[in-house]
Amino acid sequence: MRNKNIVFFRTLMVLLLGTTLFACKKTDKTYYDYQNTLKEFNGNALDYLQAQPGVYDSLLIVLNRLPALKDSLQHQNITLFAVTNKSFQISVESLNEVRRKTNKAPIYLANADLAQLDTMLCKYIIPGKLTTADFESYSDGLQIKSLKYGYHMHVAYTKANASGFNGGGPGIITFTDPKNSIFVRYWQSTPTNAVNIKTNNATVNVIAPGHDFGFGDFVTRINH
Repeated sequence: MRNKNIVFFRTLMVLLLGTTLFACKKTDKTYYDYQNTLKEFNGNALDYLQAQPGVYDSLLIVLNRLPALKDSLQHQNITLFAVTNKSFQISVESLNEVRRKTNKAPIYLANADLAQLDTMLCKYIIPGKLTTADFESYSDGLQIKSLKYGYHMHVAYTKANASGFNGGGPGIITFTDPKNSIFVRYWQSTPTNAVNIKTNNATVNVIAPGHDFGFGDFVTRINH
């Protein structure tokens, strides 16, 4: 009887150990097989924005008023940091709250100063189709020039942590307006919600909705 108990105990331990190793192997595979796969859209960058009603309506209003930039999204190879409706809403509401206090009529995207809108929107459009692979080797981030005016912007790429695995989560780009300053304390930054969306002529990165369009400059530029 004692020998049978020993055999049973050993068999049980082998089964438990095997189950534990299988579970650990499966868990590790879940973390280490993580991939931030590239999404693809069959169309140009403008088509991509138009295909998502309720998300980029405000951006499209501005682009329709700026045909040269609209054409760039259709025909040039670019990297677009796409600004959602919420970001424009934050900026316009802030502007009109200031104007309300001084008894001025509200201003909206349909009648805001075109030259100022052009200057601000160009910051979000970078010549060339860049992906996170172009940024990931720069530990301190990379300075890039925006479309049309060659304004210097800054990008830094990191990967968020997944449970149990540092750097195993989705990729995030921190997109920054350095404000022409070498002092980081003056920089205005925003994270992305999605990266590396591929269209026929562009790479699209989606700006987080809490971003203030214009990197804090909208009110001062438009309020006149």
